[in-house]
Amino acid sequence: MNQKVTSISANSVELTNGSGAAAILAAGIGSLMVAVFAIAADKLPSIKSLLIFYKPTGPLSGVTTSAILVWLIVWAILDMRWRKRTVALARIGVAALILLGIGLLLTFPPIADLL
Repeated sequence: MNQKVTSISANSVELTNGSGAAAILAAGIGSLMVAVFAIAADKLPSIKSLLIFYKPTGPLSGVTTSAILVWLIVWAILDMRWRKRTVALARIGVAALILLGIGLLLTFPPIADLL
């Protein structure tokens, strides 16, 4: 019995995290966009009428649909750019959490009414 054992060294395989980082950052941006579109629809009648995609729900249908479109577009663009790269995942995670936090704060009526 003659068996060959092949081993792959850890240095020869390059692992990238760009696609995952793109998804994380895009989610943060998409979360922020929900708040931005909601505030815009609340404050500007022209935007409000533009964002009514389904009359029974009013502008909420356009707010969520538009935010999802932004999220998907940003994710696709970042993934194309970062797919084969290793990026600073900690920084991107912090940025995404900050964007998520700002988006969450902006959805509270007392804070949104200040704008």
